[in-house]
Amino acid sequence: MLATLVGFLRDFDKAEEATQEAFAIAAQRWPASGWPANPGAWLTTTARNQAIDRIRRERVLAEKIQLLPVPEAVDDMDEFDDTVIKDERLELIFTCCHPALPLDGQVALTLRALGGLETAEIARAFLVSEPTMKRRLTRAKAKIKATGIPFAVPDAHLLPDRVDAVLAVIYLIYNEGYSGRVDLGAEAIRLGRVLAALLPDEPEAHGLLALMMIHHARRRARFDGEDLVLLDDQDRTLWDTDQIAAARAMLDQAIAMGGREAYVIQAAIASLQTAERIDWPQVAEMYRRLIELTGSPVVELNRAAALAQSGDPTAALHIVDHLDLDGYLYFHSTRADLLRRLGRAGEARAAYRRALELATSTPERRFLTRRLDEL
Repeated sequence: MLATLVGFLRDFDKAEEATQEAFAIAAQRWPASGWPANPGAWLTTTARNQAIDRIRRERVLAEKIQLLPVPEAVDDMDEFDDTVIKDERLELIFTCCHPALPLDGQVALTLRALGGLETAEIARAFLVSEPTMKRRLTRAKAKIKATGIPFAVPDAHLLPDRVDAVLAVIYLIYNEGYSGRVDLGAEAIRLGRVLAALLPDEPEAHGLLALMMIHHARRRARFDGEDLVLLDDQDRTLWDTDQIAAARAMLDQAIAMGGREAYVIQAAIASLQTAERIDWPQVAEMYRRLIELTGSPVVELNRAAALAQSGDPTAALHIVDHLDLDGYLYFHSTRADLLRRLGRAGEARAAYRRALELATSTPERRFLTRRLDEL
């Protein structure tokens, strides 16, 4: 809905205001009149009409009004045919991921505009404060407006320069869904399919899609009610084996294209973890390759966890203790687990408590509390 309005208005702020107004009107009318046959179309049309009325009232924009393709207000909201609308969401991603914006602004703005995430949620994904993220979003929207960044999928010769940011956006959207918001996980996979179709010769697009599909195929086994279930304890009969097979085929296709970059490697790691007997030394080696590409301390943390699974928690703890990730929940939970394995119960309790301070979801808090109780 927001993507449609941004495409129509070419203005993020006006599109967000119109979206909010439409939902406010629906909250007033629908309890009395009942839900319309097509709620999405009703909301989109109402928001568009609200935006048009607002622009008409702003006389200082009179000249711009003449340039807008302004339709007449629609009384029967269900007449709006949303089946003929092209996929503005992909256009919106490329608008947000324009190289004129800094990369963190590109990703944050798309998460806000396309994924519908709150500023606080995006801030957690970036490990920054909410005020800092709010400033990034404001600057990004202002730059789009000031520089006239087009709302369109770039021409073919420009696509390679824009792919990295788009892949990062889709992956972060999926990660938010992976934490429990399955609707966003499915949306990220849908966008991944669109991007892979748009870029059929780009191995990283196929690698990312394979990675998300493998993780998504295991989603039903990740939770038991409100309890988080670790990989070793998951009921594999709940995994979507057809989707895993399709993801592996997608991964094979990416490798055949020469894919050796970050998303292809991550997909290979995820594929290894679906084996009946997981080859943890091989997983650790794949993480080592990924570190060479990314230099990411979070990847280093994952490598340490794989080393521990391989039977060397002492080496794993040595790696973890040299990482600067104090504000990252999984740093403390991983460290706590390593200390627990090594019999250092007092230090493990302190690490679990610090992880609890950072936990934001009920399953995470329940899991960490259970671990503390076991100590």
